[in-house]
Amino acid sequence: MENIVTEITTGAVVRRKTWTRWLALGSTIIVSFAAVMIPAFLILPFKSQTERALRISYLLRTWSPLITIITGLLALALVVSLWQRTRRWWRKALLVLAMLLTISPAWFARQNHFEWMFNPLRNSAYAKASEASFVGDSDMVLAVKIRNEAVAYPVRLMAYHHVVQDVVGGTPICATY
Repeated sequence: MENIVTEITTGAVVRRKTWTRWLALGSTIIVSFAAVMIPAFLILPFKSQTERALRISYLLRTWSPLITIITGLLALALVVSLWQRTRRWWRKALLVLAMLLTISPAWFARQNHFEWMFNPLRNSAYAKASEASFVGDSDMVLAVKIRNEAVAYPVRLMAYHHVVQDVVGGTPICATY
């Protein structure tokens, strides 16, 4: 009788440890994706951006390559430990899928997705100030003056690209904010 109770208790402990590892694996994947996705959601075109959001975004952007490596190694350790105890094929397939899911954020953490969102505006058309009826008196502009030539780029129109390539006073420039 004592052996049966011991086996039941041991089985419950093993199941609890297994579920804890599955939960840790899921949490690891979530942290890995969050490290990459939060900066992308905080810095979106046409969305108000605060100083705090930018600070968080660039901090995560700096640390996401290391975070995704650590979470990937942790996920690998969890997958290996769970693989040994897993008998059903569909659970092993879930483990393979979980490992594949950790690769995606690790790759994205090494890409500059800010460049994807804010690529320079090429072949932009310009108008003289007297002809620019679409610019209001209260509109903010990014102004550049080189030699005797001055230009102004309405921030409202630069909101998506954040970058304009131009030539001002004979000098090629890249205006950004």
